[in-house]
Amino acid sequence: MVSGRRQILGLVLAISGFLGTIIICLLPTWKVTTLSTFGIATVIWEGVWMDCVTYSTDKRKCKVYDSLHAFPEDLQAARAFIIVAIIAGLLGILLDMVVGKCTKLVEDERQKNKVAITSGVIIMLAGLMVLIPICWTTNDIRHFDNAIMIDYFHRKELGASLYIGWGCAALLIMGGSLLCSNCPPPDENGYDVSWSILDLERRSSLSVLLSLVCKSGVNAMTVNY
Repeated sequence: MVSGRRQILGLVLAISGFLGTIIICLLPTWKVTTLSTFGIATVIWEGVWMDCVTYSTDKRKCKVYDSLHAFPEDLQAARAFIIVAIIAGLLGILLDMVVGKCTKLVEDERQKNKVAITSGVIIMLAGLMVLIPICWTTNDIRHFDNAIMIDYFHRKELGASLYIGWGCAALLIMGGSLLCSNCPPPDENGYDVSWSILDLERRSSLSVLLSLVCKSGVNAMTVNY
């Protein structure tokens, strides 16, 4: 029962992180650049699919990137990482839902736990795929702040998608860890495989010892005779 609750909690965390990953993939809020000239402020919102420009008149204009060269390299890599993370997260969640403790598609409890561990590993990898571009983009913005003298007229900031992305990565990694904590139960015989192997080794050693004792006894009787 405890293992089943742990699996349900891990699945809920994984689904939450997966939905958040889809949100940050769609929203153009990875980078926020503020430009101000003669009191007129212009805010540029950059994402992995499009960028939006907000003028001082509160008029916003969004445009989808025409090619891969139309946006920075870190966002190009972020697009690839996020797509892979979404695919991996969906695969891990479906695998755990189809062959989970609440379903009877697979009757063997050991096989169910193995599938849960596999889905947990996949979901944890999805979390890492989300974390890598988030950290990359954050470092790029920090490097921009350190390399150029920033003033009021040109300022780059972290977008909301980066903060959401950190939370999504944490949810995916925690959910995958809970799914990986499902240890397979012992064999039906009531003891573990390692103990059975050790018991077999002890029996073989005992048989060898008995054979040596018998041989030494026969040899001693032959000599006395």
